[in-house]
This record gives sequence, structure tokens and C-alpha cells, in this order.
Amino acid sequence: MSGRMEWTKEAEESIKRVPFFIRKKVRSRVEKEAFSEGKNLVTIAEVKATQTRYLANMDSEIKGFRIETCFGNSGCPNRAIETERLVKRIERLLESEKLLDFLKAQVKEPLKFHHEFRVTLADCPNACSQPQIKDIGIIGAILPKIGANPCTLCEVCVLTCKENAIILDKTKKSPIINFKSCVMCGQCIDACPTGTIEIEKKGFRVQVGGKLGRHPQLAVELPGIFNEYQVIEIIKSSISLYKKHSKNGERLGSFIKRTDLNAIINYTSL
Repeated sequence: MSGRMEWTKEAEESIKRVPFFIRKKVRSRVEKEAFSEGKNLVTIAEVKATQTRYLANMDSEIKGFRIETCFGNSGCPNRAIETERLVKRIERLLESEKLLDFLKAQVKEPLKFHHEFRVTLADCPNACSQPQIKDIGIIGAILPKIGANPCTLCEVCVLTCKENAIILDKTKKSPIINFKSCVMCGQCIDACPTGTIEIEKKGFRVQVGGKLGRHPQLAVELPGIFNEYQVIEIIKSSISLYKKHSKNGERLGSFIKRTDLNAIINYTSL
């Protein structure tokens, strides 16, 4: 399909009512089917026709898992860490776990997108891809530290930090970082002209058990910053627990309420 499809106002309003996690896919399909019929304008009729066909065949679209990412690799200025390699490793892992076969054996109704195991990656703490409401949420993180280079008290780091997590000790001529407020975005490191603030550790924050639906809950964040290998091990352990306890499409977050996090993550193995 080449060229840009035009949408009527009514069609645009209709597509906005489609759940956000399938909206992009539905929109793309509407345009593709309209184009195949020789149309360059999408009206409410095209939306309804595609929606009817889409919902009728939804189970054929299900693959058992879904990986979502943010727009970091499109040149986002807030990007803390690159995730492309990790995305590929996670995709290979999820494919090997045969989650579609598991869901088909467990779910007593036609499969829908909300049954899929969801992993989301965000390249920075802005978390545009909403990792807080997914089975596994992965967020790029850079932990700062105060290095040996002398501070000139220029206050650039203070002005840069959106969390107000940095103050200047003028007596000691050094920044002080409040790590309870720090979200590990790494922007203070980039901004510091003297290199006084350095990288202590670079990796990923991991959250588990988020979900929407009838009983929504935010994911629980695991303590620490993890490397790629550790993230993969965390996902493996989480899927193992998921397969052990999930009945009829229950999400991972359903077990966090009654299972200690140490049963999900064996920290001693990381």
C-alpha cells in the first residue's frame, strides 16, 4: 500500500474507541482492506466492516505473547539505554516457550488478545510503552554516582533533574543525589559539564505482574538494576510460575498477591 489514506471525522472517532493495545493493528488493517477495494478514503463503513471481520477471526491473530517497545530507537532524546538486542533475545525466548499451545490448552473460550503474555520495554523512565501494566515491564536505567572530578557548583545538574533529586553542598563543593527520588534516567550525567557525575551502573529495571481488566494493578518493581542475562532469567522464572499457576487465562499479576516475589525470582541465581 502506498500513499496516505484519508479518514473521515466519524471514522477517526470510531477507531479511538478501539482498545489501545490493538488500535494500531486495527487501523492498519482498515487502511489495507480499504486500499484493496480501490478506496483512498476511510469512512465509518470501512471501519465497521473491518472490525466485524477482525473480531470474528481474532483467535487466528493470537500468537500467545506480545512484545511492545517505545519509540527510543527513533531518536528519542530521553533514551537511557538501547534495547534492540534485548528485544530479539526476549522474542526468541518467548517463541521457545510455546505460550500459544499453553493458552489453547488452558483457556476454555476463544483466545483473545488480553490472554497473551505481555512483555514491554521502555528505553527510559518516561515509560511511554506502559511497562507498569504488563506481565513483565523492562525500563532502561542508568544509576549515577559522584566521581572524582571536582564540581564547579554550576547547578546544571540541579536544573536538569526533573525529580529534584540533586542538591549542591556548597561547603563540600559537591552534588548530593537523593536516590529515593532518582528514577535513574541518566540525564544528570549527560548534562554535567565537568564529569563530576558519572555512571555507577547501567542496565534495566524490571517490573512484574501489571495488568488491566476487571481487577487492574500496577506491576511490582524488583530491587536492583539487571543486565541482559539477568532480565532473560527473570522472564524465564516468571513464565515458569505463570505456566504452573495460570488457569483459564489468568494473568501473572493474579499470583503476585498470593506468592512471595522470591518464588518468582531466585535472586541467588542472578
